[in-house]
Amino acid sequence: MKNNSIKKVVATGIGAALFVIIGILVNIPVPVPNTSIQLQYAVLALFALIYGPSVGFFAGFIGHALKDAIQYGSVWWTWVLVSGLIGLGIGLLSGVIKLDKGQLQGKDYLVFNLTQLVVNFIGWGLIAPYADVLIYKEIASKVYVQGIWSAGVNALTVGLGGSLLIGLYARTRIKAGSLSKD
Repeated sequence: MKNNSIKKVVATGIGAALFVIIGILVNIPVPVPNTSIQLQYAVLALFALIYGPSVGFFAGFIGHALKDAIQYGSVWWTWVLVSGLIGLGIGLLSGVIKLDKGQLQGKDYLVFNLTQLVVNFIGWGLIAPYADVLIYKEIASKVYVQGIWSAGVNALTVGLGGSLLIGLYARTRIKAGSLSKD
């Protein structure tokens, strides 16, 4: 049990560091101000599926908070929270999609993508803009447009990049029942 806890702490740190590095280095703008394609969410999805919802939450939360602090000098807490919730939501699939078994089927990709799509649209399209209006007194029309765009591009990024990453990772695992006694 202790070894598993250590793995999760290390995975959280590595996941948060990758979130920061990828988020700062790869930032592809879209037509909406303060909104961009963020490739680190594909990596967050991979870490969440491998290590579970707690690692997904904390890697997303800590990573986003550090990225904001480094890149902008201040932290936008409502969106930081949603990054954590995205990791948590996808991480809940870690008990359903068994990456460590080395076999992903079409249904696994379907479940992964339906879940990440729902989590992204609830998080970015509803929670983040609503919290911005409530906490930061932002203009609703502005933050809902940003939120919907973020939901769309993050769902696309996780759908394509995340699916690719989980497929590649699963191929590195030994398939259950593939070893035989000589």
